[in-house]
Amino acid sequence: MKDLKKWLLISVCMLATVPLFGQQAVDWANFERYAEQNKTVKKPAKVVFMGNSITECWWNADSLFFKDNGYIARGISGQVTSQMLVRFRRDVLELEPKAVVILAGANDIAENNGYISLENIKGNIISMIELAKLHKIDVILCSLLPAYDFSWHKGLEPAGKIIELNKMLKEYADRNNITYVDYHSEMADERNGLPLNYSEDGVHPTLEGYKVMEKIIDPVLKRY
Repeated sequence: MKDLKKWLLISVCMLATVPLFGQQAVDWANFERYAEQNKTVKKPAKVVFMGNSITECWWNADSLFFKDNGYIARGISGQVTSQMLVRFRRDVLELEPKAVVILAGANDIAENNGYISLENIKGNIISMIELAKLHKIDVILCSLLPAYDFSWHKGLEPAGKIIELNKMLKEYADRNNITYVDYHSEMADERNGLPLNYSEDGVHPTLEGYKVMEKIIDPVLKRY
């Protein structure tokens, strides 16, 4: 009986550790996504684009924009700002860029990782900015793109939330002498969403949409 109790205790402890080990095995911030590419980056890098699927798809849609200008894309689809902040050291700081372009926050508003307040989204973005400034990296802070709805999480009414977060980011940038790039104003339609010629799903730009973004940000990046 004593041995049986001991075995049961050991079994329960082993079972209790399974979720823990499972969680530890998950690369939540997805450090491995760019691990190999980062090894081959010539330092100091010129400009790194940090973001989510909008940045990742930008590379897929118009890789020549990055290759011809020596820019590096470090976007990961689906990521929220918490994940970007965690991998910011690996995918930005360690590449020693002259500047980082930050475009983030849409997936937070889409609640990809659960609800998060606009203030806390802003806080995650500010933390990335502060890390960059500490490492003498120039920051180009971008507005979120307009979105009327999210196809994967409908009914959240993101258009107004995006406008409010952009306002918060613009105010922070102005107070702290940070370059702010406004995609939203030029790309929004009458519903404060993306028009069809700029996006087929209302969130991710078409090539035409990305060309508009390139036109907006090009003058800012010419100094690099």
